[in-house]
Amino acid sequence: MLVGVIADSHDNVPAIIEAVEFFNEKKVGFVIHAGDFIAPFTLKPLEELRCPWIGVFGNNDGEQKGLTQMSKGRIQPAPYELNLDGKKVVVVHDLDLFSIDELAQGGAQVLIFGHTHDPGIEKNANGLLLVNPGELGGWVTGKRTLALLDTEKLEASLEDLPSDQTD
Repeated sequence: MLVGVIADSHDNVPAIIEAVEFFNEKKVGFVIHAGDFIAPFTLKPLEELRCPWIGVFGNNDGEQKGLTQMSKGRIQPAPYELNLDGKKVVVVHDLDLFSIDELAQGGAQVLIFGHTHDPGIEKNANGLLLVNPGELGGWVTGKRTLALLDTEKLEASLEDLPSDQTD
């Protein structure tokens, strides 16, 4: 299954809309948001996804009650564990708050996180695939990035969305 991965959208609704369009074009089967949505109104574009989605709260998601209600419970505290295509995936926002070894103890094969706004993909010594999609919002780095995860191959890739300074 192809999974879309985003994080740190930080109220950038035009970027969220573009990510949704991109994921729909790629026919992803699931979308994961690794936190820092910010305001509940930014969830509206996610209703246009042609697949299910989940997310975790980030450190800037202060209005958790509103985000929970607007997402119909799809946004949860981290760590959030799920099974996608027979693969155990763990989602957190700030990886520094967790031990990678402890998160992987339950047999996780993929660890998704955000917070740093620095995109990266790596496999650690134990074969755990770590995926940070970078920042979708583009406010900090000027780049709007997301990731695609192939659960069958256990591989991921980073994608750039064009930056528009008017967002």
